[in-house]
Amino acid sequence: MLMNSSFERVYLARGSTDLRKSIDGLAAIVQECFELDPFSPCLFVFCNRKRDKLKILQWEHNGFWLHYRRLEKGTFHWPSENDTAPMSISSRQLRWLLDGLPIEQKQAHQEVKARILL
Repeated sequence: MLMNSSFERVYLARGSTDLRKSIDGLAAIVQECFELDPFSPCLFVFCNRKRDKLKILQWEHNGFWLHYRRLEKGTFHWPSENDTAPMSISSRQLRWLLDGLPIEQKQAHQEVKARILL
């Protein structure tokens, strides 16, 4: 469902977030700390301190989605809190992150965009 929906950008909250927060608390972080619009067609991704749980906040049409993922084994490769600004990543990098891979893949094939020759 998440990857089939339409969104423009993906933002990661660097460092850890208290995942006891629900929709309103996470939307407040997006609005007040990131200075972004939680109603925009974007995904806002948050991770706990142990890096084994994620919450993804998404606005769609007339309400919020709150996606939750808990790993039974292992951790997410999450960026450290060197900067307070959210990190913008591609949907491809989000898939890597959810699959347990680092968001910077040195051996992945580069995306190729088709050109129309006239």
